[in-house]
Amino acid sequence: MIRIVKNNIRAYELAKEQKEISISEFFTKNRHLLGFDNPVRALLTTIKELVDNSLDACDEMKVLPDIMVQISSVSENRYRVVVEDNGPGIVKQQIPNIFAKLLYGSKFFKLRQSRGQQGIGVSASVLYGQLTTGKSAKIISKIDPKKPAHYYGLHIDTARNEPEILKEEVVKWDKDHGTKVEIELEGNYKFGARYIESYLKQTAMVNPHLKLIYIDPEKKKKTFSRAVSELPTEPKAIKPHPHGIELGILMNMLKNTKARTIQSFLTNDFCRVGSKTAKNICDMAKINTNARPKRIARQEADNLLQAIKKTKLIAPPTDCLSPIGSSLLEKGLKKEVNAEFFTAITRPPSVYRGMPFQIEAAIAYGGDLDKEGNVKVMRFANKVPLLYQQGACAITKSIQQTKWRSYGLQQSGNNIPVGPAMIVVHIASVWVPFTSESKEAIAHYPEIIKEVKLALQECGRQLSRYIRRKIRSKEQKERVNLFEKYIPEIAISLSNISGISRIKIENDLNKILKKNTNQIIKEGEI
Repeated sequence: MIRIVKNNIRAYELAKEQKEISISEFFTKNRHLLGFDNPVRALLTTIKELVDNSLDACDEMKVLPDIMVQISSVSENRYRVVVEDNGPGIVKQQIPNIFAKLLYGSKFFKLRQSRGQQGIGVSASVLYGQLTTGKSAKIISKIDPKKPAHYYGLHIDTARNEPEILKEEVVKWDKDHGTKVEIELEGNYKFGARYIESYLKQTAMVNPHLKLIYIDPEKKKKTFSRAVSELPTEPKAIKPHPHGIELGILMNMLKNTKARTIQSFLTNDFCRVGSKTAKNICDMAKINTNARPKRIARQEADNLLQAIKKTKLIAPPTDCLSPIGSSLLEKGLKKEVNAEFFTAITRPPSVYRGMPFQIEAAIAYGGDLDKEGNVKVMRFANKVPLLYQQGACAITKSIQQTKWRSYGLQQSGNNIPVGPAMIVVHIASVWVPFTSESKEAIAHYPEIIKEVKLALQECGRQLSRYIRRKIRSKEQKERVNLFEKYIPEIAISLSNISGISRIKIENDLNKILKKNTNQIIKEGEI
């Protein structure tokens, strides 16, 4: 009896210790999940999140992005990051929530391609700066030339995951519209400079409409000019596709729908479901088409899901995607890489778990690319470079599984090929299946791996044709050089036989040789 009483007391004591965990508190202790696991990566992740937000904002406003990135050294291993854009700006009331509240945003709920998804990135950067320096994030934003700019100094109340406004005022800012964010944080530029410059260069490569100015801690300025003046296609939000849902999601949708009948629920809350298809699904699930969605029990919902899975449906629409495009991808590559051959391909859209996605790939070969080491791999998701966790990524696995020997590159087993080449792969999707919150590697979905391999194979065939022509041209040049060496002796022999001047014969042979050489060079450059 005494033991039971003691156990009850202990249970009550444990109950008092249990409380809800704030998402901000969770990421305070687990910041490595967001890409802040060391000072080098923290500096890069902060720049990446701010630039990605600026690009998305400019694209939504349909304005060519002009972005400035500046890193200033404050003290040893402490830096100030400033990112300024010409986007639409942010409404005053939303500034604190966007920058100082984790899991706050609009992109999570929309099925359309965008760089950000979870509403964590920029607020996580503010949180990291707050944890490592104690300094507030400083934000200036302006939405209209005729309206004032608003300044905020912000902290995150980690216990409540709410913004803490330290300072708020109206300021003068010589800009029509846009946002400027300043975060002071602990970082390591000395070992991170290469990663930062690589990220900015790759970002300019896959966003050819971007003009980006970068000022490093030594005040050196580098400009990445835009290659095109056309804006990318604006992606449109779509409704969920029935083949991409699970039972729990379906039950929540049934509970929250505004539709009055199960038939109208299927036609209005999903894409690619017409009234006839909806009726067939209901008949197969043995559910009355006029049944109220909110009254559907779990077993009925399960029957409905099984009927959906058995129904053949058109693939979801793809206007929710905005791929780079093969020609623009090639232009971006040529702008940033000095090579002798380029090829790019955009695959037709495909689907995984009801989510539309599209794969693009490109190869650069020769020129300044390293002839001795492994082929350089560049991975992108929704026009954002993926710089870490290469070995865990589906893109890397697809490259390794491709038989590159058939396309003129050396390869040992299932490894990255060797040669003077660069392989670029981009996935555009309404929901990129990252392996973690740090968004650095793509999950190994068979549908994605298959599409990446098909894109690589198509680029590989173009590369193979170029390499074969180059080898053939080289062999022909060697034969030409050999013939040129013996022209004087041939001219003497022909002159003795024909009586024609040796000089004339030698000149005629050189003319023929020159004509053939020019043709060989032309064929080798095609």
